[in-house]
Amino acid sequence: MKYIIILLVTLFSLPVHALAPVQEVTSDKGIKAWLIEDHTNPIVAMRFSFRGGSALDPDGKEGLARLASSTMDEGAGKWDSQGFQSRLEDLSITIRFEAGMDSYSGRLLTLSENLDASVDMLKTALTDPRFETEPVERIRSQILADLRQREEDPDSLAALSLYKQIFGDHPYARGSRGTLSGVANITPDDLKSFAKTRLGKDNLIVGVSGDITPDQLKVLLDKTFGDLPDKAASWHVPAAKIAFSNGLTVIDKPVPQSSIIFAQKGIERDHKDFYPAYVLNYILGGGGFSSRLYEEVREKRGLVYSVYSYLANYEEAELWMAGAGTQNARVKETLDVVRAEWEKAAREGVSEQEVMDAKTYLTGSFALRFKSSDAIASILVGMQKDHLPIDFLETRNQEVEAVTPEDVNRVAKSLLTPENLMAVVVGQPTGL
Repeated sequence: MKYIIILLVTLFSLPVHALAPVQEVTSDKGIKAWLIEDHTNPIVAMRFSFRGGSALDPDGKEGLARLASSTMDEGAGKWDSQGFQSRLEDLSITIRFEAGMDSYSGRLLTLSENLDASVDMLKTALTDPRFETEPVERIRSQILADLRQREEDPDSLAALSLYKQIFGDHPYARGSRGTLSGVANITPDDLKSFAKTRLGKDNLIVGVSGDITPDQLKVLLDKTFGDLPDKAASWHVPAAKIAFSNGLTVIDKPVPQSSIIFAQKGIERDHKDFYPAYVLNYILGGGGFSSRLYEEVREKRGLVYSVYSYLANYEEAELWMAGAGTQNARVKETLDVVRAEWEKAAREGVSEQEVMDAKTYLTGSFALRFKSSDAIASILVGMQKDHLPIDFLETRNQEVEAVTPEDVNRVAKSLLTPENLMAVVVGQPTGL
């Protein structure tokens, strides 16, 4: 019953204007967190992230961060794998870890009455993970199966090929999921070293939302993270030397539908023109059914099953991505239309009405992101990762509203580079 209750309350939605202000809380041991209090429901959500992710995996052990994230909650301290998972289920506690390219993240979701027990379990998972043979080998087998499946997946093959061309020998080129040989080479000692060296107070970011006060949070922070090392191993990766060209790579794969992925240089999250680019991306391909790419590629010509674009930001690289899936016989026309729309936006810009419609959607839909305490905690972590101000939730829509058609068209001319829009196709396209 408690598990059902926790699922129901996490679906509770709040408009942005109903959220309490973001508070910065600093514990006695100097651990900082951003907090939004909400005592409506008896639930506490915490998201946390350590800077430095899969891009730091050692050569020959690609997948270390991913395997660590999948096994850190499979037994810790006095609990073996079954005991740890059974206790989580009995108390309706969620503890999860995840490895990204630039971060190693986790989440805690618990009923307020079980907060002390959940903190004890999370602390133990972070500071005393067992990494025993049975769960490690079980999870390793699952990851290896996933990697083998991805070797047959056209979307995964296209993305990996594109990243290798863009990033060359940079760690970003290998993605964040690891390799078959790398995952196979990881030992329990590697996992234990990861936990001891990569998780520290100095690369920690915390966001909390729910039924907890600042004073309670101070105690929680020290109990959870206070025993971590003061300093983690360096989490910095070298700057990526990105190479783009107006090239096309075709990877032969006997599938009925080809997967297409595009990329060009993107824009930094803290750049003064980020919001005009954000609005432009919505108009070009980020707006789903209302985007230009959807209208021209799917609605008018029926070329694709899906088409989209988005801005991708990493610590050391920024990309502007697009993608589509279509029948092999229609790949060439799809490529031509996407490139034509990219060039048209750069040359002619967009209309005042398109900008107005994009801003209306982007501001109006912002509140939908705050659908649960867990989602709010995740946003608080993301704000800190991106070095956004603590009042971002109040000012974000103002930033979008301030974008003018002139701003968008200026950025379209300066940032869109159809002459350097790379493409990778996986399938058996005809006519190329």
